Amino acid sequence: MTLRVAVPLLAALLLSACGGVDPNSPLGKRKALFKDMLHTSEDLGGMLRGRVTFDPKRFAANALKLDQLSAQPWQYFPDAKEDKSSARDDVWQRQARFKALADDLQQKTHALVAASAVQPLQPQVVEPAVKAVEDSCEACHKEFRAY
Repeated sequence: MTLRVAVPLLAALLLSACGGVDPNSPLGKRKALFKDMLHTSEDLGGMLRGRVTFDPKRFAANALKLDQLSAQPWQYFPDAKEDKSSARDDVWQRQARFKALADDLQQKTHALVAASAVQPLQPQVVEPAVKAVEDSCEACHKEFRAY
C-alpha cells in the first residue's frame, strides 16, 4: 500500500521539478538579480511611504545596493531568447533601446546614491530620486516585459 502511494508521489515531485529555471543559467541569474532589485527597491519605497520605519543608514545602504545591482542583470541577456524568458522578443530585436533604458536605470540609481549621501538624510530629499528609479524600471517593463 505504501509503495502504491510513494511511487506516484515521487513521480509527481520529479515532474514538477522539471519546470523550474536553472539558477546557474543566464535566465536564472538575471531573474535572481531582478528579484533582489525588486526587494531592495520595495524596502526603499516602503520607508518613504510609511510601510517600514525610515532608517537613514539602512536607506543609504539599500540605495548603494540597488545601484550595484542595477549594473548586473544586463550581462545575462544572451544573443537569443530563451524558451522560459518573460521578456518580449523586442529585447533582442531592439537591443540599442534596451541598453539605453538599462543605462538610464543605472544613472537614476547613481543619483539616488548621491541623494542618500546628503546628511542628515531626510525622506523628502530622496523621494524624487526613488521616484525616478521607479519610473525608469516601469518604462523598461512597459516596453520589454511580457506580463
